[in-house]
Amino acid sequence: MIEISFGKMLLLALIALLVLGPEKLPGAARTAGALVRRVRNTWDSVRAEVERELEIEEIKRTAREAAARAEAAQAQMNATAREVREVVGSVAAAPAPAMSSGSGPEARLASDVADGTNEGDETAPERDTLTGDLFADDPKHAPVKEPPHGIA
Repeated sequence: MIEISFGKMLLLALIALLVLGPEKLPGAARTAGALVRRVRNTWDSVRAEVERELEIEEIKRTAREAAARAEAAQAQMNATAREVREVVGSVAAAPAPAMSSGSGPEARLASDVADGTNEGDETAPERDTLTGDLFADDPKHAPVKEPPHGIA
């Protein structure tokens, strides 16, 4: 706003005293104060309204950006789902390999998977067919066997 130093205010008060006189000066000062207060309140309300409008615009812009990001994510998810469906459809449509055809490692692996054994695979641990334990013969992972009761 307007910056008025103390010297300028004193000069204005002296001029007002000379022009208005001592009888009318207090009423004129009250009127001038009320006018300045009204102008300041009006200015503050206009400024607050403009700031609110700017905040509303910022919120709207943020909401539009979030909606655009959500739509992009939805489109990406739909594209990924479509690709997965295509892959699953192509795998389902492909003929299944014969389980017993040939004697190669693929056929042996398919046979082992089909009957649940690991025969022919020297690197795979033996599966305990009773409990399904892969590490039945491995002493490091074997369960501790307790002696029967009464025998110490």
